[in-house]
Amino acid sequence: MLRLLSGFFASAVLIAACAESTPYQRAATPGGFGYSEQRIEQNRFMVSFSGNSLTDRQGVETFLLYRAAELTREQGYDYFRLVRRDTDAERRITGTTGFRSRFDVGYRYYHPRYGWYGWRDPFWDDVNLREVTRYQAMAEIQLGRGETPDSPDAFDAADVIRNLGPLVRPPAS
Repeated sequence: MLRLLSGFFASAVLIAACAESTPYQRAATPGGFGYSEQRIEQNRFMVSFSGNSLTDRQGVETFLLYRAAELTREQGYDYFRLVRRDTDAERRITGTTGFRSRFDVGYRYYHPRYGWYGWRDPFWDDVNLREVTRYQAMAEIQLGRGETPDSPDAFDAADVIRNLGPLVRPPAS
């Protein structure tokens, strides 16, 4: 019995560990969860970060800015400008029902006119709905060298890395 319970708890912990928000990582496949970039010109890139349904909007946008700063430093530049920026939300409704198959031990009842019937209980079969939202942030960035321009769309890459670094969680190894 103890072995059965320990196996049950181990599998419950494993399932709970899998249910995490998207870590800061490169997307394994096109359209997968994580960051990706595409060079447009010598000093211009499209950067994106896609999160799963457990990654909130702020996390997706933070990871996008962090990747833009990291890419800027990797390319040997000092700052980047956000030429264009957008965050999309994909929403869908998912649900579960309390419907049981006829092989389940269900609630049967007797009606004087029809006899025993019913595998479903109209008071027990509930429908549970929830909204699932996934966010994807995209930005077109232009890289630059020298002093960061005094503009709200220009970011010093070193400052962004220093300030957002504690918020960026790499994948668990």
